[in-house]
Amino acid sequence: NYPTIYSGFASKGINANDIIPRENVFTYNAWQALGRQVRKGESGVKCVTWVDTTDKDTGNPKKFCKATTVFHISQTDPIQ
Repeated sequence: NYPTIYSGFASKGINANDIIPRENVFTYNAWQALGRQVRKGESGVKCVTWVDTTDKDTGNPKKFCKATTVFHISQTDPIQ
């Protein structure tokens, strides 16, 4: 996902040195949990992530693939 994230935000004019996944690049819900709001009209970068879950029948851990959209901190404002 990192190449997708870097190229996606670089195409939006964000300097590659300012892109630090898992530090200043998160999903919409993650930004809200961190006390920030993605600005209306901002478009994020689509990427694929793996989600850990548990099989309901066997109780065994498993992973599944999910498409998500991430946003850079420069696309957010603090929630007041």
